[in-house]
Amino acid sequence: MEKEYSFEMMKQAIKSFAMCMDDYLYAYDIKEDLYYIDKKALQRFQIPANEFHDVSRTMLQFTYEDDREMLADDLGKMTRGEKEYHNLQYRWISREGEPLWINCRGRLLRNADQTPQFMLGCINEIGKQQKADNVSGLLRESALQHEFAAFEGKYPEGFMLRIGIDDFKDINEKFGTEYGDSVLRFVAGCIEENLEPGQQAFRMIADEFLVLDTKGGTAEQAHELYHRIRASVDRVIEAHRYEAVYTISGGVVLNQDIAQASYEKMNKISQFALSEAKLRGKNQGYIFKQEDYTKFLRKRRILRALRQSVENDFTDFDLYFQPIVNAGTEKLFAAESLLRFQLNGEMISPAEFIPILEESGLIIPVGKWILKTAFSMCQECRKYCPEFKISVNLSYIQILKSPIFDDIMSSIVDEVLQPSSVIVELTESGYLENSPSIQNVWIKLKNQGVNIALDDFGTGYSNLQSIGETMPQIIKIDRGFTVKALTNEYERQLMIHIIKMVHSIGLGICVEGIETEEELETITSLGADYIQGFYYSKPCTREEFMEKFVLEGETA
Repeated sequence: MEKEYSFEMMKQAIKSFAMCMDDYLYAYDIKEDLYYIDKKALQRFQIPANEFHDVSRTMLQFTYEDDREMLADDLGKMTRGEKEYHNLQYRWISREGEPLWINCRGRLLRNADQTPQFMLGCINEIGKQQKADNVSGLLRESALQHEFAAFEGKYPEGFMLRIGIDDFKDINEKFGTEYGDSVLRFVAGCIEENLEPGQQAFRMIADEFLVLDTKGGTAEQAHELYHRIRASVDRVIEAHRYEAVYTISGGVVLNQDIAQASYEKMNKISQFALSEAKLRGKNQGYIFKQEDYTKFLRKRRILRALRQSVENDFTDFDLYFQPIVNAGTEKLFAAESLLRFQLNGEMISPAEFIPILEESGLIIPVGKWILKTAFSMCQECRKYCPEFKISVNLSYIQILKSPIFDDIMSSIVDEVLQPSSVIVELTESGYLENSPSIQNVWIKLKNQGVNIALDDFGTGYSNLQSIGETMPQIIKIDRGFTVKALTNEYERQLMIHIIKMVHSIGLGICVEGIETEEELETITSLGADYIQGFYYSKPCTREEFMEKFVLEGETA
């Protein structure tokens, strides 16, 4: 190699050509054990710096574990001068911790005495998406990513409008993917015909597109753009004589709301905005709000914690118990088991975490844990109170997606209980979504001697028909209805008639939410059979419940 070529000259050449290409140029000074790579590689891979020593050891740190031996072997041959060319496909670790396939090519440059001096070459991502999409005719996400890299974290004023075709999967399933591709082309055309100077459209994943505005557009202008595009889509559907009817949703994010955010974070926020538009009913636009995103992140954080707790033997879950007493004797009749969850010491409201359990399906393993824990508690209490019963709430996800009858009966057997010592609570509003399979569960449970309670009666979709279909042993009156009966004569008379009607068909009434002695006296005088509420106790731990209501044998 001629003397005039130096490592510094190679570095300058890389800097000069870097902005002209997507690949990552590099130079390796073998003699000095020094490596230099184009700076933009730092945005993509877990490279500690774009210039570093101890090349073999350092490079292996951001190379995928399964490929390290192969890379070390090939680099060794190059540095020893056993090979003239390096051409290897392997994986580097991305900034997000994912393995990305690359093709690393390089040529060995020797000194005048033929000893290896430099290795010069380039790296390209062989798994990277194409920059253009032939289906929609738009640039792809990789082109958008390149655009954001050029901003260097200083985004111009404007907005992003992320558009998605609602229920696009149904179009592909009904008409075929070829027709689905034509819909993508139609929507892309509708987007492009409504763009103004300073706005550019990109095809993102699947049925999603993104419009980038860099001309200072406002949220209102983004919303107007969405509606113009939607109107264009409607005209296309009409022109094709409603062969396929589809809608689009749009999520708007102002560039100022993602100031200095990475491309990955921007992408997540724009996806969130589109998802919110779809969650709110589809065929509409949504403008990003930080408070909504904060709630979304909290929900995701809780889900992650719930999943981890399930995997760790339900460590952060607890089961609390609230007494249900006989109205006439004030003797302990039963306890309702209530699920609790802590996240880093914070007690999360059941109204917040139970829907997450249901949406994720985690309610199924958690539900099994509840049965085991509650029935174990019941077995212990019955040693002192032989007639004691335990009440458990069931989620409709459990009923529809798990063998809930078998789970209940096997838990009863495991804890050596009588089926009559178990009360299964069913929420009335949910029961209105009844099906033969759900009804079959109640019939089988009742045939085995398990008690059924219809919970929250008098709220939401109150329906006397649900009593006839469910045939429960107990009707539970919600506190909301109770408060009305305590303060309004009409509601009071209505409760009296309900209690009489329930008694006339041989069922029991449990009134929830009793908090004061005055409320207790009034409700008892109306003929309630069982009382539940803060007057006797808030939900408490197993140990507290045993000490206060079982071992002492008292309820007040």
